[in-house]
Amino acid sequence: MLYFFGLAKKLFMRLNRIFPRLVIVFTTACILSGFPSIAQGTRLLRQPTVSANQIAFIYGADLWVSDLNGQNLLRLTSTPAVESDPHFSPDGKWIAFSSNRSGNRAVYVVPSTGGEAIRLTWYPSGDIVRGWTPDGKQILYASDRESAPTAFSRLWTVPLEGGPSKLVTKQWGHDARYSPDGKQLIVDRMDRWDVEWRAYRGGQNTPLVILNLADFSETLLPNEHRSTDIRPVWLGDKIYFISDRNGGVANIWAYGPKDKSLQQITRFKGSDVKWLSGYANQLVYERDGYLHQLDLSNNNSKQLAIHVIGDFPWAETRWEDVSKRISSVAVSPTGKRAIVEARGDVFTLPVEKGDVRNITQSSDAADRAPIWSPQG
Repeated sequence: MLYFFGLAKKLFMRLNRIFPRLVIVFTTACILSGFPSIAQGTRLLRQPTVSANQIAFIYGADLWVSDLNGQNLLRLTSTPAVESDPHFSPDGKWIAFSSNRSGNRAVYVVPSTGGEAIRLTWYPSGDIVRGWTPDGKQILYASDRESAPTAFSRLWTVPLEGGPSKLVTKQWGHDARYSPDGKQLIVDRMDRWDVEWRAYRGGQNTPLVILNLADFSETLLPNEHRSTDIRPVWLGDKIYFISDRNGGVANIWAYGPKDKSLQQITRFKGSDVKWLSGYANQLVYERDGYLHQLDLSNNNSKQLAIHVIGDFPWAETRWEDVSKRISSVAVSPTGKRAIVEARGDVFTLPVEKGDVRNITQSSDAADRAPIWSPQG
């Protein structure tokens, strides 16, 4: 036992001397390179929003826009920051989005034809864009500002021209969309810590709520089995949302507030629908890393073939210092070397003398929890 502790102490002292010199060559898989990897278009296009003739989305943490046929692709932002949650204005002239380019996540707007992004919120708490008022004069967003004693999200609006934000409702509100007449909201109250937990049925799942803004009365959408109901979109007389209530796979559903009807729109097996947005009689959604368009007049769905090509410095091959990302340390049976995980690669290190060896060299995959076999 004393020998073991002595060996462990020697090993960790040795690791402390080696780790500062531990670097790897980091490359990004071709699917992230920005070049079309397959005929169907670029993968990992995320968070689509749609207008009458354009679609905007997030790729590589930047905001992009193109025609619905994938042509005339335009990169609207190019920053080291993370842009997210884009939403077209009702007239399609503006795109509101969230960005942490100034430190905290705030609300920005940018012309859909390109131009300078304008910051609209300045509060220290993070602000997540959720949509627009039907008249296009206000941006709806969620923020935990001025909540206590525990932070929780509520819904706010900020004018397109800039100015003070206004609290929409005092109740919890993580996501929401206005009804076409602006008199109601469809609200998702809960910020789930893992929205992709398949078939989760715990306390974080709450029903979507129709909120009457005149008297703040509520109507709950059916949710008998605590399904995960997220990403509500209000188009015409229907509310569309993503739900895993049938078979545990997230599909698109529709609810009629007038007749209280519930209808499953898509019936995918296997992978989930990840995001949902809409305009007029069309929905756009994310699935299998691609963007899809669904025509509500006939329920026909098609994949949008968008090829993203650009300069992506974050995808370049480079030397990466991984000395501060060491985990899963194990000693070899002889006690002469150790095996560690660092930033998705597996290395062996000498306890006394020798070299550091990267034995996986797999930048396109994450290798974790290495263990040395008893035979070495």
